[in-house]
Amino acid sequence: MKFTKIALPLFAALALVGCTSAPQAAEEANAYPVIEPGEQAPLADVGQKNFGGMHTPAADVDTAARNAAMRARMAEMNKIRTVHFNDLSMSDPYIYADPETKTYYLTSSGGRMWKSQDFVMWEGPYNIVNLEGTWMERAGFAAAAEIHKIGDYYYYAGTWSDHSDLIQQVPRRYNVPHNQTVLLRSENVEGPYEVYDENPNHDFQPRKDDCIDGTLYQEDGKIYMVYVHEWTQLIDGTMEYVELSSDLKKTISKPVCMFRASENPSCGEMNGLGEATFGLKMPGWVTDGPEMFRTQTGKLGMLWATWGKERYLQAICYSESGTIAGPWVQEPEPFLANNSGHGMLFKTFEGELRYIVHHVEGNGPRKPQLWTVDDSGDKLVLGHIIDVK
Repeated sequence: MKFTKIALPLFAALALVGCTSAPQAAEEANAYPVIEPGEQAPLADVGQKNFGGMHTPAADVDTAARNAAMRARMAEMNKIRTVHFNDLSMSDPYIYADPETKTYYLTSSGGRMWKSQDFVMWEGPYNIVNLEGTWMERAGFAAAAEIHKIGDYYYYAGTWSDHSDLIQQVPRRYNVPHNQTVLLRSENVEGPYEVYDENPNHDFQPRKDDCIDGTLYQEDGKIYMVYVHEWTQLIDGTMEYVELSSDLKKTISKPVCMFRASENPSCGEMNGLGEATFGLKMPGWVTDGPEMFRTQTGKLGMLWATWGKERYLQAICYSESGTIAGPWVQEPEPFLANNSGHGMLFKTFEGELRYIVHHVEGNGPRKPQLWTVDDSGDKLVLGHIIDVK
C-alpha cells in the first residue's frame, strides 16, 4: 500500500475504512439526507495536466450562454451521419458484435450508439435509451455505456452522474455526486432501452457509494456486476462486484472488494504524477473501466485502467482461483500505456479476437484504436495496432 507516501490527516482517517467506506446513508428510496457542498481540494494550476475540465467558480460562469453553446454543440454532434472509424472521437469504446444481424454496435461515454457491418464506415450517433421519469433523465448522458445479450434480452449498462444530488461531502477534497451504473433492457439490440429493475431509485450499487463503469459477468450460473468504487470518494479506488438476481431486476448481495488501485505497481498517485481531476488537485489512486475475460486455457483475467507515468494506461490482472472471488494478482507492467486505456475485447465475425481502446495523442481528443491480441496461453498478449482502411 502507498498511504505512507503522503502524510495527510485525511488520508490517515479514510485509509482505515473498508472497500465501501462512505458514511452510511438511508437506503430507502426518497429517504436520503440532504448533503450540502463544502470546501473542495485546491484548484489546479493554470496549464496543469488535467482530466475532466477546469473548475470555474459559479460567479464567473455565464450559465445561460454556456448552456446555449452546449446545446448547439450537442445538436451538431448528434446529427445522424456516416463517418470513417478513424474520424470517430470518444472515450471508453465498447463493441457488441451481433451475430444475428452481422452488425458491430459501438457504444462509449456519451451514451449514443454507432453501427457498422464492415468496421470501416460507421453510422450514428443514435439515441437508444428512454429515461423518462427517472433521475437519470436529469443527470444527462451515460458514461462508459455497454451492451450485453443475456437470455432473451439485451442489456444496456451505463453510468449516470447527478451533480445536483450529493451523497457525501469529503472536507477539503470533493463534493461526491450520486453516481451509479444502471441497467436498462430491450428486446431489440437497437433499443429503445428502458428501466425495468426493482432496485430503490434504480441504484444497482449502494446509494452511499460513488460507483461507475459497471460491466456484466457470468460465472457458474450466477450474474455479477463488476464496477469501480471511485477514488474521488475513497482516495485509493477499488474494484468491486455485486451479485444480481437471475432476471437481473435487483441486486441480491453486498459489495465485495476485489482489489485496490494501489496494489498495481504501474498505478501512480495523482498529485505525484502532476494530474489534476475536474480542475482539482485531489490525491489518490484510480480504478477505471473493468473488462472481464477468459483466455483459451480458462485463465480468468480483468482489463482495467488507471493513471501512471505515461498518463492513462491499461492495467491487467488475473484471478489465482479462476473465479471472481480471486485473489486478484496484478501484472507488474501495463498491458498498454502511452495515454491509452479503458479497453475491451470482442470477436470479429471472422472469429478473430480484437482489443479496442481509446488513445490520446498529445493534447488531442480521445479516439478509438483497434489492436490484435493473443489469448491462446494463460496470459493475454498484446499484438499490433490495426490500420483501419
